[in-house]
Amino acid sequence: MHIAVELVALVVVVASVAGLAERFGASPPLALVVVGVIGSFIPGVPELKINPEVILTGLLPPLLYASALRMSFVDIKRNRRPIMLLSIGLVAFSTAVIGVVTWWLIPAISVAAAFALGAVVAPPDAVAASAVGRRVGMPRRTISILEGESLFNDATSLVALNTAIAAITRDITVGEVAARFLLAAVGGIVIGIAVATVLGYIRKHIDEPVLDTTLSFVAPYVAFVPAEAVHSSGVVAVVITGLLLSHTAPRIQSATSRISESLNWSTIQFILENLVFLLIGLQLRDMLRGVRDSGDSFALVTTTCVAVLLACMLARVVWVFAACGAYKIGPPKLREQAWSWSTAAVISWCGMRGVVTLAAVFLLPDSIPQLPLLKLTAFTVVAGTLLIQGLTLPMLVRRLGLQGPDAADDALQAASLVSEATRAGLDRLEEIRQPSDPEEVIEQLRARAASRSNQAWERLGRSESELEPPSVTYRRLRVQMLAAERDTILDARDSGTVDYPVLRAAMAAVDVEESLLDRLESADSRLGEDLVARPSVAGECGHLREAPRAAVQQTPGACAECLEEGTNWVHLRMCLSCGHVGCCDSSVGLHAEAHFRQTGHPVMRSVEPGEAWRWCYLDEQLG
Repeated sequence: MHIAVELVALVVVVASVAGLAERFGASPPLALVVVGVIGSFIPGVPELKINPEVILTGLLPPLLYASALRMSFVDIKRNRRPIMLLSIGLVAFSTAVIGVVTWWLIPAISVAAAFALGAVVAPPDAVAASAVGRRVGMPRRTISILEGESLFNDATSLVALNTAIAAITRDITVGEVAARFLLAAVGGIVIGIAVATVLGYIRKHIDEPVLDTTLSFVAPYVAFVPAEAVHSSGVVAVVITGLLLSHTAPRIQSATSRISESLNWSTIQFILENLVFLLIGLQLRDMLRGVRDSGDSFALVTTTCVAVLLACMLARVVWVFAACGAYKIGPPKLREQAWSWSTAAVISWCGMRGVVTLAAVFLLPDSIPQLPLLKLTAFTVVAGTLLIQGLTLPMLVRRLGLQGPDAADDALQAASLVSEATRAGLDRLEEIRQPSDPEEVIEQLRARAASRSNQAWERLGRSESELEPPSVTYRRLRVQMLAAERDTILDARDSGTVDYPVLRAAMAAVDVEESLLDRLESADSRLGEDLVARPSVAGECGHLREAPRAAVQQTPGACAECLEEGTNWVHLRMCLSCGHVGCCDSSVGLHAEAHFRQTGHPVMRSVEPGEAWRWCYLDEQLG
């Protein structure tokens, strides 16, 4: 019974501390480590011994898989060079630097044991870094690189650790080391692809979301266990499996299964990630006791912990800036891919350690001299990097002026994408409709598609405080209608007049519709500069290239046709050929498009405050 109580208490503490940290803008990993440290000294708090196999085999695979599901396979391919530079090159460099520093400070241990500690503390945990990065507005590409690094650097670290542990008891040749890394990488990739292929084939034939989610839960272990059994990298196998299944999911999974999988894995990841950081803090009292019993002097303990912490932080800084400099002076192709110095500074400071360091330090053999000191040193690196880099990273990002994603720019891209998808859906409708299909049904489908497109464009323009767009009005009224429907269903449940399965189905229908209602964002968060569309991958069309960026408005700040007809407009658009100002497609009159139909003038631009994007009616392209 006490085990169940401890588990419940851990989950409650994790949820409470992480929730409060998010609420007050603090870093949840750092807050949980601090709470764990405090808890370790409170009388009555049980000592939780870490079993490294539980962490590495039980917790690491699902954590990696959950992270891989959230990552873009396309982004990983696009950023593969910097990701490999960090996850392989930096980990190897950090292992060597930390190993040399440790061996110099503690002569009693062997070189292999010193390098084993280097492998333990070398891999950063980008969970903390990306969490801080999203909160302070770090650029998306930087976050993608950090998360990609965190997916693969654990593999390098664990292979290096196993190699160092083997070298403690016998001689290891350079060829054997290279063979270990090659087997880990190639074997992990092959097994990951094979597992993803098999599970993808099975998933195609599963329609039940519960079964599909069950398959998803076992996927990380199906990849991890065979890879480890043949001495390949289970980490690489899990990551490859997750990336490939996530990439193919929209084509082989039902929408219900994808939603269910996403919610379930988000919950699992939240609990496991934060639980690990709490466990890190709870280990401090036991580690201090071990160091005290070993008889190490205070000076040696302090010097070792501080020196290794600084070595970890400085090794990353040196490697990242050296790589950035090499790219900037390299061939033209490399110079094009070089980071800016400000980006390099931020990436070099995102070195917070976490779950793998916690588990790997307990894999060190008991025969290593001064093992308690090595464990305390690893703890110092985790807590120190979380404290120093975690607290100062937001200030560094702001000081360097790195701009994160802009909500209004995201809304513009989303509107363009939704419009393109809507056109594809309407084209397909015309292809598949039958003469016998009722015309009123066809019109309903067209109206539904147009409504989705219009909602996306309504996220732009004036804020809701100035004018409530139709989609916001729809949501406001529909939420109240659904509340009344839910009350009626609950009254029927309480009266016992309707069978429960029928009630549950009716309630599910209401819940699904409410969850699908768009919670439209205000555009107030946009920056001072005009919102301009990003260049299209295919390049701007000829009409956009020839059209001016601005024109003289015939009726500034108003749609003349709406004023004449006595109707209201939502957003305003201006023809760049003659300066005519008309209302958007969400407005009743649709006068901007009507002007195009009458005159054939191809390009208009938004004249909403803070917007400078243009649209070609002929080529249906944003520019």
